[in-house]
Amino acid sequence: MPFAMLYDCDGTLVDSEYIAGTVCADALTALGYPMTMAAFNARFNGIPAAKTWEMLRKELPFELPEGFNARINAEIHRLMDETLEAIPGAAEAVQAIAGLQASGPRAVASSTGRPRLLKNLEKTGLAPLFGDHIYSATQVARGKPAPDVFLFAASQIGADPADCIVVEDSVAGVEAGMRAGMRVIGFCGASNGVPDLDARLKAAGAMTVVARMADLPQAVLAVTHA
Repeated sequence: MPFAMLYDCDGTLVDSEYIAGTVCADALTALGYPMTMAAFNARFNGIPAAKTWEMLRKELPFELPEGFNARINAEIHRLMDETLEAIPGAAEAVQAIAGLQASGPRAVASSTGRPRLLKNLEKTGLAPLFGDHIYSATQVARGKPAPDVFLFAASQIGADPADCIVVEDSVAGVEAGMRAGMRVIGFCGASNGVPDLDARLKAAGAMTVVARMADLPQAVLAVTHA
């Protein structure tokens, strides 16, 4: 039976979360609010940046300096432009899974803003694998853990949510896929520093978790027969 694949991007296809998490954690620490990259990513991976900073502003004991977000975004984008790489084996895994799909479609469904999302996929050479089917939570009303971006992506590729398999590296993303009525595979092989990520993803509802892209095609096969 044909099935559709929906891939998260950051921490799933591209190894970007250690860059963003380090910049944000270091900036908060410099302001007197100690934070590590691992702690930042454990809490906020998969959540759109605007929502992340909305949450933080409510709990910080001080106001963020004027222009703070613009400066850290500029630094994150500079580092990504210079150093961003694909998750090892990501392209090969996507292509291998395409061979299993019986002509089923695939798409990217990410929390990242669409211009940056496209740029990251182009830089890492992954954009051609998805053509026009690259979708951002900025195109829908609510970001992850709401299901909106996955449901939107499914609608754009003509797939029933029940026929979709999501690949996600964050708790928020797994929860979004579950709420969309999709099957979810967790991925814990990125350099994001999140402790016990495999257990976190399973607890959130992932049917299985892989740490290497080389293992993803077999995990997809197992999920389709579950």
